Amino acid sequence: MKKLFIFLLILTGFSVAKAQTAAHFGKEINDKKAIQASALPAKMGNQEEMASKVTGTVESVCQVKGCWMKVKMDNGETMRVMFKDYAFFVPKDIAGKTVVFEGEAQMKTVPVEHLQHYAKDAGKSDEEIAKITEPKKELTFIADGVLVK
Repeated sequence: MKKLFIFLLILTGFSVAKAQTAAHFGKEINDKKAIQASALPAKMGNQEEMASKVTGTVESVCQVKGCWMKVKMDNGETMRVMFKDYAFFVPKDIAGKTVVFEGEAQMKTVPVEHLQHYAKDAGKSDEEIAKITEPKKELTFIADGVLVK
């Protein structure tokens, strides 16, 4: 009985360790053939939309419910990643972690109302939110699935 208990304890330990190394949200994906987030704009060229699989480092996450994340780009900018049909969310504490996400990259103009909403979700002050008065053209991503490493 003691050996069985020890075996189960070890097995549980391995399961927990594996669960902590990678987590899937939405459609289950892998990291094969993922391009770096910084390479995405050049790969898109003049296209407004492009299906792709991307990897990068999370800069921040919506602190209300994990309904979007920002991924770092090389030029100091970030790319907002949202989740298709709000069918899933990511943990709010994954800033600094590497992620892989698959779906559709989109170059679009984001309205002031959306930018203000995102700022509120990010915990910005009323003064900071009030300073957002112009729409912004930016690279965004609608993900079907996310892998957190």
